[in-house]
Amino acid sequence: MTEPIAIVTGATGGMGREIVADLARTHHVYALGRDDTTLAELGALADVTPVNTDLVVDLLDAADDQSCLQTLIDLQRVDVVVHAAAIATKFSVETATVADWRHAMDINVHVPAELTRRLLPALREARGTAIFINSGAGRGSYGDNIVYAATKHALYALADGLRKAESKAGVRVSTVAPGPTDTPMLEGLYAQDDKEYRAEHFIEPVEVARAIRMIVDAGESTQITDVAVRPRIEVGDR
Repeated sequence: MTEPIAIVTGATGGMGREIVADLARTHHVYALGRDDTTLAELGALADVTPVNTDLVVDLLDAADDQSCLQTLIDLQRVDVVVHAAAIATKFSVETATVADWRHAMDINVHVPAELTRRLLPALREARGTAIFINSGAGRGSYGDNIVYAATKHALYALADGLRKAESKAGVRVSTVAPGPTDTPMLEGLYAQDDKEYRAEHFIEPVEVARAIRMIVDAGESTQITDVAVRPRIEVGDR
């Protein structure tokens, strides 16, 4: 395969689907997710290979040479990896259990760290780009959403340290931090609070894909390290 290669986790989520569709215009995309219906839809696109995987089980728990992801890990070059897989459930310090903390950290931090580690030789070979989808919660926190915010703070540290460690190897590292975006994840958080959900108040997922495209298309002499994507009118100002 001579065309550029991209790997997208969380490909069946609201942002992930748009990211896959956009990258597939110029890359062969491996779309990683767990929803069979959405994976089938993505697989119908040209230059998309759907991969059904539970990343915690297949990446964190499986032996290095026994993961169903081994075909991807054995790729000789990877031009782009987008870490879009994440979970968000509201917890306070009082309500979160150890299991809640571990589950969130596994998916939101440990998975992108481990997948990046396993793909580093291929990213270095391609002088590729690793993109971490963060959140406005990565720079602040709320009393009822501490677990999610803590994972996103950790993801910033992961991306920042990786960027410094890999710059001489030619790997570019970027963080894209969307504000409230019209996705099933956000709708679920609103449902937890029994609040009205109005999709028109939030960022359209395609805008996140466009931000990623800007990063991928950056010139050879630069890297775009941090992109904040905000709604035109902040939700709190409506």
